[in-house]
Amino acid sequence: MVKLFSGVSALVMASIAGLSAAQAETRTITFLFTDDDQGYVQRMSELSKEFEAANPGVKINFVSSGYDAVSKQLPVQLAVGEGPDIAKITDWQLAPYYLDMRPYMKDAEAFAKLHGSSLEQLRLPGVNDSKSINGYMASQTLNLPFVNKTLFEQAGEPLPAPTAKFSEIVEASARVAKATGVQIPFTMDRSGHRFSGGAFAYGATYVKDGKFSFPDDAAKKYIADIFSWTQNGSFPKEMWGAAGGSQYKNMGDEFVNGNVVTYLAGNWMVNPFQNKIGDAFEWTAINAPCGDAGCYAMPGGTAIVGFKRTKYPEDVAHFVEFLGSEKVQREIAENYVVLTGAEIVDPQYKLKSEDAKAAMKVFLDNKKNVPQAARDFERAKGGSAMYQQIVQRMSQLIVGELTLDQTYKVLADDVAKINEAVAVKK
Repeated sequence: MVKLFSGVSALVMASIAGLSAAQAETRTITFLFTDDDQGYVQRMSELSKEFEAANPGVKINFVSSGYDAVSKQLPVQLAVGEGPDIAKITDWQLAPYYLDMRPYMKDAEAFAKLHGSSLEQLRLPGVNDSKSINGYMASQTLNLPFVNKTLFEQAGEPLPAPTAKFSEIVEASARVAKATGVQIPFTMDRSGHRFSGGAFAYGATYVKDGKFSFPDDAAKKYIADIFSWTQNGSFPKEMWGAAGGSQYKNMGDEFVNGNVVTYLAGNWMVNPFQNKIGDAFEWTAINAPCGDAGCYAMPGGTAIVGFKRTKYPEDVAHFVEFLGSEKVQREIAENYVVLTGAEIVDPQYKLKSEDAKAAMKVFLDNKKNVPQAARDFERAKGGSAMYQQIVQRMSQLIVGELTLDQTYKVLADDVAKINEAVAVKK
């Protein structure tokens, strides 16, 4: 059974729940996992049971939660020496807490060969040893727009061209919504990461001379355009305004329900979409939106990592070795349409629909459209804090709490404070 948690202290509670005197001799490892694909979540729970069965004396306490809870609670837990033994993460700033599993693995060299250069993405310079094995990249991701092809056809509007500008995609989506009566022309997840692909395409610089630099003139133009789209209804303000602070919000269900013309998300949604949408309407992904700097797909990824706080490093290493094995990684890649960090030869993605096949082809074609500056930013200390401030300030702008000029100023002030905090930690 998949367990859920909420509240700052819940992870600790989940970690110790059920540890009666009768279980005291059992080595319990808490595995925290999150994903938008519930089938994938359930399979990871089953794999945890399979490992238990093959390893008497080890119990995997599988805990599943939403992304926002994990992103907010996990850093707090680890900072005070609590939290899980293993977790799926997207925040590379947790690197100081990683366990180097290389000394505990049964065949570290084979594991390193299978996962290749992707292991380097987990290591932060000056934080992790250059040969450490801290876990593995569970997925490689790209952000691209999904479009409801049926709505475009009904409106008599051609799909945006491969080199369409961000503004042209939004404007076309607005025309389709007007013609079909659909509620939401364009939307994206309430996420600093989702926001940033367009910013890089506009030419924004996030890091300059080794420090965060935001917002520059290109970023201001992008922010102003997003604001104008919320004002004319192309990008409904309720999406970002309905949640407070820096809270993450996924808009996938709105797309599944046919309420969205264009939805900026990522390849991790292909499998949920093919399962949930079925033949309700035709859909696909389109190329990365273009701006003055180019047509950029924002890269990202998720990782399964072990933490130093564990009491059982050898069991953690063996479990990660099992999850990261070629057999399991191939199954995950093929069944849940995941671009793994493991170098799986010729994965046979189980794409049941032509829509999903077409979407995955677009994602694979766009792997070349990733700016190196975005990859560098993803691994920079303080990057997660910057994402959170972007979400919070954009939300305040969109709901009318800040003007454009005030937004630029408070973002600059936020970034200055982040730079100060990073400098103190060095």
